[in-house]
Amino acid sequence: MTDSPTSETAPLDDDVELREARRYGRVTLQLALADMALDFAFLLVFALWIARPLDAWLTGFSLLAGQTLWARIIRLAAFLCVNLAVHVAVSIGLSFYRGYLVEHRFGLSNQSLARWGSQYAKGIGVGLAANLVLFAGLYWIMAVCGAWWWIAAAVAAFVLSVGIGMAAPVLLLPLFIKYEPLDDPALQEELEKLAEGTGLSIEGTYRLQLSADTKKANAMLAGLGKTRRILLGDTLLADFSVEEIKVVMAHELGHHVFRHISKMLLLAIPYLFISFWLFDQTLARWIGPDYDPATFPVYGAAMLMLLVFCLGLVSGPLQNTLMRRFERQCDWYALERTQAVDAYRSAFTKLCRMNKTDPDPHWLEVLLLDDHPPIVERLRMADDFVGAMHTRRSARDVE
Repeated sequence: MTDSPTSETAPLDDDVELREARRYGRVTLQLALADMALDFAFLLVFALWIARPLDAWLTGFSLLAGQTLWARIIRLAAFLCVNLAVHVAVSIGLSFYRGYLVEHRFGLSNQSLARWGSQYAKGIGVGLAANLVLFAGLYWIMAVCGAWWWIAAAVAAFVLSVGIGMAAPVLLLPLFIKYEPLDDPALQEELEKLAEGTGLSIEGTYRLQLSADTKKANAMLAGLGKTRRILLGDTLLADFSVEEIKVVMAHELGHHVFRHISKMLLLAIPYLFISFWLFDQTLARWIGPDYDPATFPVYGAAMLMLLVFCLGLVSGPLQNTLMRRFERQCDWYALERTQAVDAYRSAFTKLCRMNKTDPDPHWLEVLLLDDHPPIVERLRMADDFVGAMHTRRSARDVE
């Protein structure tokens, strides 16, 4: 372990770099808030003033008419397609500015206009398919379970969450980002040694082809059970030293060692039951005495979307707070596991520079957007670790 005093408490010591990172952070925060405001306004207007007339208009088509379950599900599919089309028309300008123009302006994107359009279209397609399946399933549950639909829906949502967690790295992620097994034998051997005793097979380490879209570096732990794997971005592998990669790997191993994904799934159980109960109570008050889950109207899907969005606004910051706690736990684990304080500092400094991350962002950005601690806080942890090691050695010397 290297325990020299840190000079990295401000990783962007170049004023130009720091100003650029802060400007990027400020712009992304403003655009994220604008995106939230736009989505809220759209969902509110659609639920209160568009959904009911749209449902009535769709009922005028013979194929979509009728109040049987299957007739309502077919009409629901058409309703969701119209909803998505209107949302795309309203939001595509902001999405393009945020996801393409801003990233290019700050020199962070490798995407061509065609690739951005392709990725955007795939996202729309996957989102539509998911909404069609989820809402069709929900309406079926409401029709079958009646007043107790919210319990069955919560159970189904939990099972679906586990299924998506297992399928995401195998079926969903490759639609947007390709990855392949790590093909560096020397690095593979180092990572295998690092993973010994953790219970995670290092055969699940992959190179994530981020450079097709971005210059940013990233790594993640994804999947559940046999699909669990560690994904290291090719941008990170190209610019980080072996010691720095080991620090990143140790951090990702920490998520496995501390069972963070399992803990999130356990926390999802009460969250889902409370959420669907709140949805049921709110829908009952909105529709009034005629509320009957078994014949829930198609236009009610718009109110459900609004409720899900509002719940996300409230629960999002709480989830981010928990995730930052998990990340701190993994940072400390990486220091303990590797004993490589200098590599830890340089790894986070590189991440800060490559991603143009504001090392000490505005508190509102941390609260609303960040599921990782600020870089200055993570670098401070290295100092705390060095101090803790000195204290331990001093205690042993006294004994």
